[in-house]
Amino acid sequence: MKESKFFAVVSRMKYINRWSLMRNTITENISEHSLETAFIAHALALIRNKRFGGNVDPERCALLAMYHDTTEIITGDLPTPVKYYNSDIKGAYDEIEKKAENTLLSYLPDDLREYYEPLLSPTEKEKELWQLVKGADKLSALIKCIEERKMGNADFLSAEKSTLKAVQKMDIPEVKVFLDEFIPAYGLTLDEQA
Repeated sequence: MKESKFFAVVSRMKYINRWSLMRNTITENISEHSLETAFIAHALALIRNKRFGGNVDPERCALLAMYHDTTEIITGDLPTPVKYYNSDIKGAYDEIEKKAENTLLSYLPDDLREYYEPLLSPTEKEKELWQLVKGADKLSALIKCIEERKMGNADFLSAEKSTLKAVQKMDIPEVKVFLDEFIPAYGLTLDEQA
């Protein structure tokens, strides 16, 4: 049997730090971010089902969120202002990201590849879930900004404002619920949360 390096490579998510253009009080890697995004995506799917009459799979949504940034093991975390600077850069990055997906998939045994491909690349079939993952991803970024601000890091003030605007602009009802019901607690101290 041929050895596979897929999970050894995926385990390197813990070495890829986010927010590289910002001074961080607490570093955050893509492994930590992906887990937080998975928690939030799961909640968003539950909210969709319970409050908005949806019929989505919360566990699948969490799984998609766990894998949503795995290509960054190869590409690194390209900062948002750079990634979206213009359509040429965005297009080039999308192409690089697709090559990174294919590289990661090539590390899997042939008989498992088909199960992991939809985890790395959004499919039309799971578009509704990916919308929730994108919302969870933005909420996780907002949480990071709030945490940095609480630590006295003014470098994140404008990032917090622009991220909040981006979250609100998404116009996803479940994201609004999370924003209204869960985000305020991130501003509390541990004693206040108890």
